Amino acid sequence: MLEQDIRSICQWKDAELAELSIQIDHVHMIVSIPPRVSVSDFMGILKGKTAIKMFKSYPNLKRKPYWGNHFWARGYFVNTVGINEEMIRRYVKYQENKERQEEQDRSDYTLF
Repeated sequence: MLEQDIRSICQWKDAELAELSIQIDHVHMIVSIPPRVSVSDFMGILKGKTAIKMFKSYPNLKRKPYWGNHFWARGYFVNTVGINEEMIRRYVKYQENKERQEEQDRSDYTLF
C-alpha cells in the first residue's frame, strides 16, 4: 500500500522514482524531482498524504504511544546525486536484503 501511494504521488508530481526500499521503520528512495517542484513541497505532500492514508487504513497505528500520532519523523535527508549515482542506487536497491540478513545473523546468536 505505501509503495503504491509513493509511486502515485511521484507520478502526480512528474517525479521519477528510480529506486525505492521500504523497511519496517524507514524508507530509502531515489527520486528525480522536476525543477518547478521544491524538495520541501514534494516531501511535505508525500509525507502528509501517505500519513493520512496509513492512519485511515490502519487506525491502530495511532494507538501506539511511541508514534506520537505521527507516521513520519519530522525531518528527512536529501542529497544531490551525481558521480556516485550508481553506488547510491545499489545501496537503496539492496538495503532490504542486507537488513534482513543482519536481522537473521542477530537472531542466530540470541541467547534464550
